[in-house]
Amino acid sequence: MKAIIIKELKLIRKDRRSFIFLLLMPILFIVMFGSIMGGSSDSSAISIHVIDQDQSTASKSFIQQIDNIMDVKESPAASLNDELDKIKRGQFSSVLVIPQGFGAGMQQGKAADVQLHEDPSAKTDLAPIQAILSGISSEYREQKLSKTLLANGDSKAQVEATLASPIRIQHIPTSADHFDAIDQVVPGMTVMFVFFIMITMARRFFDEKKTGLLSRVRSTNVKPLQYLIGMWIPFVLTVIAQCVVLFAFGHFVYGLQLGDLFALGAVILCLSIAGTGIGLGLAFIVPGEGAAMVITQLISTGGALIGGLWVPSYLMPKFIQNIGHFLPQFWAQNSLQNIIAHGAHINDIWGPALILLVFGLIGLIIALVRLPAFLRSAVN
Repeated sequence: MKAIIIKELKLIRKDRRSFIFLLLMPILFIVMFGSIMGGSSDSSAISIHVIDQDQSTASKSFIQQIDNIMDVKESPAASLNDELDKIKRGQFSSVLVIPQGFGAGMQQGKAADVQLHEDPSAKTDLAPIQAILSGISSEYREQKLSKTLLANGDSKAQVEATLASPIRIQHIPTSADHFDAIDQVVPGMTVMFVFFIMITMARRFFDEKKTGLLSRVRSTNVKPLQYLIGMWIPFVLTVIAQCVVLFAFGHFVYGLQLGDLFALGAVILCLSIAGTGIGLGLAFIVPGEGAAMVITQLISTGGALIGGLWVPSYLMPKFIQNIGHFLPQFWAQNSLQNIIAHGAHINDIWGPALILLVFGLIGLIIALVRLPAFLRSAVN
């Protein structure tokens, strides 16, 4: 069995097609999806373009308050027409203009107008901006009212009681975990391309059959189970190496946080057993290498779509989510994301890991049942 393992490892190392499917292609997909979706959650921050025509202390203070909540992109006063043209071309959703006289109006206690030029069709982008500006405006109104009441002789306690809202909102902290696009892309592409090992596995078994190596194995003292395990272990090691390389690529290139490495390693091991176990069963069921390639494409891409590897499963229709629970890709992605994005440990992911092992065990059982017939069909 040791000789079989060493032989297979050498053949896999020399197989350029396996290198393309197992390493080069997933890296290209990670780069492509990572570039499209963006690798940082900062890209989702609310931003607003501001033009300060007043350049007063009051206007600068107003902008600073906005900047404490949103990402302010300030432009010179002379660029107003250019900024408005960008709204018309759909590049911006809004531009906030602080006109001349803003500071003087604030000093005189008058209403100081600001102008929010907005694209009415961009309601999704405008809603948080309008809400934030409305909140800041309310703070200014409360400050003005507080000064007026204090000037009229009310005590500080009376002012606070007057300004107190009849509705109190209780802020209850609930832990939220960092999650960005690369947390979806790297594990998703890794899981997807793990299952392409099935093409390599089927090709190797059919090559053994066509070249007569399988018939020579039958004439030796090697038992069928020893042959099966000897052929299987190199592919398990190959998938583990594939996952290590892809996660290392995500970590060093995109800053992917890997979380608990022990839990991550456990899931990778279970995933490798699941993928190669199914590959063994497939190799002994399909009639030829061409059929194996077609079925592998179906399992890999179909499972990627339904299992939530391309987009989070919660964004898909409910019935698709339910179907996804019957696929190993869903459980692999679920456990990997829990480790990477939510800080899960081994105690948190043993359930999905066990399900992956069950998928691998089913494939191994099918392979054991079909192995005698496959050996009898070998070319003499």
